[in-house]
Amino acid sequence: MANGRVAVIGSFNTDIVLRLPRLPALGETLAAASLHRFAGGKGSNQAIAAARAGATVTMIASLGADADGDAALALWADEGVAARAARHPALPTGTAVILLEGGDNRIILAPGANAALSAADAAPPPCDVVLAQLEVPAEAVAAAFAAGGARRVLNAAPADPVAARRLLPLTDLLLVNEGEAQALAPEAGEDPAALARALAARVGEGAVVTVGAGGAVLALRDGALLHVPAPEVEVRDTTGAGDAFAGAFCAALAAGASHGDALRLGVAAGSLACTTLGAVPSLPRRAAIAALAQEGLLT
Repeated sequence: MANGRVAVIGSFNTDIVLRLPRLPALGETLAAASLHRFAGGKGSNQAIAAARAGATVTMIASLGADADGDAALALWADEGVAARAARHPALPTGTAVILLEGGDNRIILAPGANAALSAADAAPPPCDVVLAQLEVPAEAVAAAFAAGGARRVLNAAPADPVAARRLLPLTDLLLVNEGEAQALAPEAGEDPAALARALAARVGEGAVVTVGAGGAVLALRDGALLHVPAPEVEVRDTTGAGDAFAGAFCAALAAGASHGDALRLGVAAGSLACTTLGAVPSLPRRAAIAALAQEGLLT
């Protein structure tokens, strides 16, 4: 299958990951078991995930004129991701603090220069898929989606129902987890299939609801419903699993894959990402994704 072209409009963050025995109580000082620094941000993670999954990728972002911004450009160059990045001397590059407790995570985000990405900076190059999230201004995403000529995929994360509802009319495929889906369609209840169907009616093509260990459900506007369960894996860190899914899913779509094949590859990538600590280190490569998707675990 030929490589497709994916343009990602989104964020870069420096992730500071603290592993804790438990969350601290109010006013308590608690020693972390470990501290790690990783490159992160949903946009950057998804761009790298798509590139590792085989796509030709361009990353559109806003960075501070600082060492973390320099690190982002070096990372993308190492990963073969072309960069279109505005630099802002008065704003820091985005930072996220990730608290790990067992296999679960909680994230505190300081957006910094991500919040300054403008509509003028967001025009995508010629591509097959444009992928965006909600860690940059909705105005920039709307401008990129309005440019036309590509399939428009919105990962409506982190949850922001106001921004997401503004962008849904411009969206072809929506990607959300269960909590994000419920925030957008509370009337649909908690069933992932019902949520996917409700959201598919609001976009041009369909909606995916990821369900963690339950895999993912894709509902199309024509009424078709696809479900891909996830294989059992040893979960070390769920950070980046959703980004791995989004990148692999979009890489497959850009290369001409069917909805079902793209969903299988996305679930395989998300499952593999749970087995490694840190967002970028956990993002799997094309061969590993394909091998897991073909093992028969995903049907």
